[in-house]
Amino acid sequence: MEVVEIWKRAALRSTAKLGVQRDELRCVARRCLLARLSPGPSVHHVVPMATTAKEEMARFWEKNTKSSRPLSPHISIYKWSLPMAMSITHRGTGVALSLGVSLFSLAALLLPEQFPHYVAVVKSLSLSPALIYSAKFALVFPLSYHTWNGIRHLVWDMGKGFKLSQVEQSGVVVLILTLLSSAAIAAM
Repeated sequence: MEVVEIWKRAALRSTAKLGVQRDELRCVARRCLLARLSPGPSVHHVVPMATTAKEEMARFWEKNTKSSRPLSPHISIYKWSLPMAMSITHRGTGVALSLGVSLFSLAALLLPEQFPHYVAVVKSLSLSPALIYSAKFALVFPLSYHTWNGIRHLVWDMGKGFKLSQVEQSGVVVLILTLLSSAAIAAM
């Protein structure tokens, strides 16, 4: 019997503690909820700002006007480098490819004829082989460049090729591979 009574007393004590803890938690939760639902922060929590954002901006523009500085470093003040040009071109080809795929998909959905019909129309124009090759090269160049430069970025993601000389060399390799693969694909 003594063991059973010890267990009962322990159970009563733990449930009494849980009851107190539940009441405390409910009180804290109620306070948090009321603080969240109130129309604004309570006055004793508000810290006055020294200046407003509008005043800061006015001071910034006044200082900039007096010193006649440019708004930000303009692209014309930088010496162009191969990595800089390739980074800009990579972004541009990415945008061009996404727009091209979107427009081609939209055209495939909306145009009344199937794709072979439009290929036959282009063939019936009797365009010179040089013009067709140039058009194919212009279409495949952005894809080829973006692919090879993307592989270069994947190598960088592995932590390799970050020395300035390696960045320059990998840029030249990307350009050579782009020209060769674009010429080969356009010749097909």
